[in-house]
Amino acid sequence: MENILITGSAKGIGRAIAYEVAKSNNTLLLHYNKSEKEAMELTNELKNKGVKVFTYKADLTNQDEVKKMVEYFLECVNHIDVLINNAGISQIKVFTDITLGDWQKMMDTNINSIFYVTQNVISNMIHEKKGCIINISSICGEIGSSCEVHYSASKGAVNAFTKALAKELGPSNIRVNAIAPGFIETDMNNDITEQARKIIIEETALLKLGQPKDIAKCVGWLIDDEFTTGQIISINGGLYI
Repeated sequence: MENILITGSAKGIGRAIAYEVAKSNNTLLLHYNKSEKEAMELTNELKNKGVKVFTYKADLTNQDEVKKMVEYFLECVNHIDVLINNAGISQIKVFTDITLGDWQKMMDTNINSIFYVTQNVISNMIHEKKGCIINISSICGEIGSSCEVHYSASKGAVNAFTKALAKELGPSNIRVNAIAPGFIETDMNNDITEQARKIIIEETALLKLGQPKDIAKCVGWLIDDEFTTGQIISINGGLYI
């Protein structure tokens, strides 16, 4: 059994990950920020199934709030075995229309928050001489996406962060990997037009969109695996081969 911290756990991929890892009697440390209703519903649902759950609200772009969150979770469980950096945002916008505020918000949420959370958790893992870190990236971080330059750049940074940290933490028996999903049906992608959705399906080898559970299953495998690190695992149905 592991103590597993999941950021952005209230909806979408994060919620699916919570369901997946709860199957193995792990203790779940669930983070949320704005989606309090969904987070509490998830927490109560899991507790009713006998899962040990601790939940905390924090703005991950705020270093002080991140520090307090990790301190709270460590008071609850003493050590954190697995960190899943899932929280993130996206935005579709022509490059010339992207404002400095858009750029900074994207970087603060998608890469700076990972830096803050990981740095606060990592000393505990190093002390325990074991750990697993999984960063949820995107296919956009590998191949880029038109009208999503700032999003693609932030996810490319996540991939580089993952590989570099894996090299540094390997001697401490800490594995660091990333999952790069293709188009997954979540609330984040609700704004896409039906025409764009059709095009994506046609360009995907399996001719269908991914589901949050497809990513969650890979997370479960990476937690159990003991010889995979520094990898960017693409789960995209053949949209990128």
